[in-house]
Amino acid sequence: MTEDESSKKPGLLTRFKSEFGFIQGNFLLLMMSWLILDFCAELPATYFPLYVKALGGTAVSLGIVGAAEMIARGLVQIPGGYIADRYGRKWIIMTMTAIAGLSRLIYIFAPNWEWLVLGAAVMGFTGIYSPALEAMIADSIPPEKRGMGFGLVRLIGSVSTTPSPLIAGFLYLRIGLLPTMRLSYGIAAAGFAIAAFLRVRLKETLDSPEKINVGDMMSSYPVSLKESISIWRIVPKDAFILFISNILTMFTIGMFMPVFTLFMVEDLGITEFELSLIMSAMFITMIIFALPTGKVVDTIGKKKPLLASYVLWGLAVPLFLYGNFWRLILAMTLVGVLQVLIGSAGSAWTADLVASENRGRVNGSTGFFTAIGFSAGQLIGGWLYDNVSHTLPFTLQLVFMIPPFLLILLKTREKSE
Repeated sequence: MTEDESSKKPGLLTRFKSEFGFIQGNFLLLMMSWLILDFCAELPATYFPLYVKALGGTAVSLGIVGAAEMIARGLVQIPGGYIADRYGRKWIIMTMTAIAGLSRLIYIFAPNWEWLVLGAAVMGFTGIYSPALEAMIADSIPPEKRGMGFGLVRLIGSVSTTPSPLIAGFLYLRIGLLPTMRLSYGIAAAGFAIAAFLRVRLKETLDSPEKINVGDMMSSYPVSLKESISIWRIVPKDAFILFISNILTMFTIGMFMPVFTLFMVEDLGITEFELSLIMSAMFITMIIFALPTGKVVDTIGKKKPLLASYVLWGLAVPLFLYGNFWRLILAMTLVGVLQVLIGSAGSAWTADLVASENRGRVNGSTGFFTAIGFSAGQLIGGWLYDNVSHTLPFTLQLVFMIPPFLLILLKTREKSE
């Protein structure tokens, strides 16, 4: 080894530590649990719309199942935020992770699609820990590394979910739809149990959490609802604008989410195995762009990358509408990039704007109203697909994405602007 090579190594090591030294403690444990959870959750998701149809459902049924989960999730976001800011983050994260695993058992043994509504509602209820999880992530990442940190969150999710559609496709070819789905949900239940065990080792990030009192928690809903609405008077105006744009965005996404798999298979002639390849394209793209996007967000700010995500969204819609296999691969590639942009820039910007002691309530309020918006979008999208036009849920994306884009463009300012 030459002297020059020897002198370069410490510099590279120092730079690596500078970029990624924040990956420790809680954040490292959460990353390990996400590797398991994201793989397990995505495995049955690939063919879920086809599973609903196999159990006697329609596009409207898909909207109902999706809405049941999101309404249940939305209703518990506000008390979840209140609990996170009052009683702490750790205990609710590990407890609800375990219960989320048990909820998958309903999906395994469901005799018809109506049982999936129950499973979805239970699964949605366990989302009460989401505000605590978001708060713990923000608490665990230094402000100057939040773009990179949230980019890593997307990277971990993409790395673990990339094999899921391919494995689901392989299982589909070997054993058929229903056995594939039930085996996938069994794997998911086991994965959530392992993740819950890992999360026992998390350290509480809330200073001086109160002692858990079940009676107080049960009676806290009116108080938490009031505080989670009034919190928007305390936080900066830009945080409120991001909140409104997020609701509008989730409503719009909800319109096509229940039906885009059906549209590809039934209208565009995509085979079930080709579907697994198309879905994998999105996750591979997210792997490639997660860290570079996080670095870009930390370097140039959050607003421009967030606006760019809406431009990519507009480009992806025609590729879906007039898709063949390769156009859909390109469309899902664009979707992968825009998901990374939204996830990294949006989450990092909100974390910058909201103080730690308010994050639980802000995340809870955001989760509640975005879930309601997403549920409404799912119900409308499923109904439009069955009763009006298979393409209308997609073409309406081009209309409804404009208001959140303009809100962010015209009504927000970053500190550097």
